[in-house]
Amino acid sequence: MTEIERKYLIRNLDELRPLLVNGTKIKQGYLFTTPEKSCRIRIKGDRGFITIKIGESALIRFEYEYEIPLNDAESLLQTCQRVLSKSRYEVYVEGYTWEIDVFEGKLDGLVVAEIELTDVDERFLVPTWVGEEVTYYPSYLNVNLINRL
Repeated sequence: MTEIERKYLIRNLDELRPLLVNGTKIKQGYLFTTPEKSCRIRIKGDRGFITIKIGESALIRFEYEYEIPLNDAESLLQTCQRVLSKSRYEVYVEGYTWEIDVFEGKLDGLVVAEIELTDVDERFLVPTWVGEEVTYYPSYLNVNLINRL
């Protein structure tokens, strides 16, 4: 499946904070990474997932995600060198779901917003709390953020 995703920093966290309700805790690590592909293990709440992403562009990649037993995800996370923790919130704006990731631990203070689209040229309302687009900055990909841990 093709994933088209744009990523932004948050301009005004005070304005966004009241919208951050019912977040889900996420822990994730990577079994392997190369510049053009990765295999991620994630525990989201009480569910486990394995995800393969292929593609060098941060805007458009192939993504294959499958739910796996929670015990398997916990076991696989144990094999990862580093594990990233964050809380994810969904905020709905004008028919779109914005995923807001609030990072924890050494990445505390980093908050990013992601929006998935069906077309690279798709137009959408950018909320006032959204700041600089960082889609094309590889340092903001989770696969690279984990290296800061």
